Amino acid sequence: MPELSHRRRLLVLAICCMSLLIVSMDNTVLNVALPSLQRDFHATTSGLQWTVDAYTLVLASLLMLAGSTADRIGRRRVFMTGLVVFGIGSLLCSLAPSLELLVVFRMLQAVGGSMLNPVAMSIITNTFTDPRERARAIGAWGAVVGISMAAGPLVGGLLVESVGWRSIFWVNLPVAFAAIMLTLRFVPESRAPKPRRPDPVGQVLVIALFGALTYTIIEAPDASAARVLPFAAVALAALLGLLWYEPRRAEPLIDLRFFHSVPFSGATVIAVSGFAALGGFLFLSTLYLQNVRGLDALHAGLWMLPMAAPTFLCAPLSGRLVGNRGPRLPLLIAGTAMTASAVLFAAFEAETSDLTLMIGYLLFGVGFGFVNAPITNTAVSGMPRAQAGVAAAVASTSRQLGQALGVAVVGALLASGVGSSSYKDAFVSAARPAWWVLVACGLAVLVLGAITSGRWARRTAEHTADRLQEREVRQAAGVGA
Repeated sequence: MPELSHRRRLLVLAICCMSLLIVSMDNTVLNVALPSLQRDFHATTSGLQWTVDAYTLVLASLLMLAGSTADRIGRRRVFMTGLVVFGIGSLLCSLAPSLELLVVFRMLQAVGGSMLNPVAMSIITNTFTDPRERARAIGAWGAVVGISMAAGPLVGGLLVESVGWRSIFWVNLPVAFAAIMLTLRFVPESRAPKPRRPDPVGQVLVIALFGALTYTIIEAPDASAARVLPFAAVALAALLGLLWYEPRRAEPLIDLRFFHSVPFSGATVIAVSGFAALGGFLFLSTLYLQNVRGLDALHAGLWMLPMAAPTFLCAPLSGRLVGNRGPRLPLLIAGTAMTASAVLFAAFEAETSDLTLMIGYLLFGVGFGFVNAPITNTAVSGMPRAQAGVAAAVASTSRQLGQALGVAVVGALLASGVGSSSYKDAFVSAARPAWWVLVACGLAVLVLGAITSGRWARRTAEHTADRLQEREVRQAAGVGA
């Protein structure tokens, strides 16, 4: 990729952030519409879970494939294809006549979305070559995720209440079109000097692992053991297959040696934990505000403003802190705030009082606002530049997997606790185990945030980077790994 002017680099960053905005907002904007979908399609709790998780699961399964494909055939080409597919999927979602078809169209949306996030991150990584400037760009990228997450419930509530739930998909169309036009004009084409070869076996194993695991968790409360256990067995077999097969490939889909780096491993678990907390928090909050308190979608979105506002404000601040001081402080703030928020609900039934409900939302918004920007920075720190895109793709995959698992676990616990009762009668007691799961997620962010930013952790990242670099040199010389 040719060296671009500072203004052109910022424009490329803005275009990439546009794609991230619609993909990330789609993760949260639908949550406010869940009760409307439940009424229109007579959906069960598991049906609502699949509406959210079908999107995040496909994203998680295909992100790494999309990233390596872009490196091979051209990043701009794959990026634009993703925008087109995402736009078509959004249009079809707005026309879906049934819950089953909505789930299918959400999966198509996610196929397009999988071509956007990792490819855009690869474009950013190769556009901003100065490490400090790149850190700030990644911080801005992470801030957009926080902003989109914050805006999702409010935008969704306004659209659902004023126009209807189908309108939440219409907003993607003009943004996708504008991003396509700007990409054609301003984003140069680029490819990796030595693109990674496809790993179809690894890709199939990843899809089997994510899909079977999520199915097992979601369907466990209502399905028989004979129906669920085969999927649990498939998930276990896929995991064992990945652990056996991937180290034997010269260019694996997931290079397990990345996990020798403590910052990379920590960032992966932090991403899963932080976004599991987000997915579970939004799922519980939406159902509580509308099905228990009886609020409409707009007022439910307004009630989430105490979460949205600090996320909006703290996400850019977190990005600047990461660029200037590193990821440690943002992760410690995030873990503390998210844990405190979940404890309020789990131990003190915060949802039963307006004041404690608002404080709980405020704390979670602060925590999530600080958690996202450090994840990618921590994951790619110490990695060779050629591997930064792959490392960022794994971090993005971990985010989506975490959100899918958060909705699956929290929804399963809620469904088993509510049983045949109404949400209004049984929600608070049924949701308590789910809130304790979110407490554990917050503690994971806090503890790992402290561990991954220490000197010992940084040394493991440097050692891993050296070994990866040596392997690339040997492969280029034809010596082999």
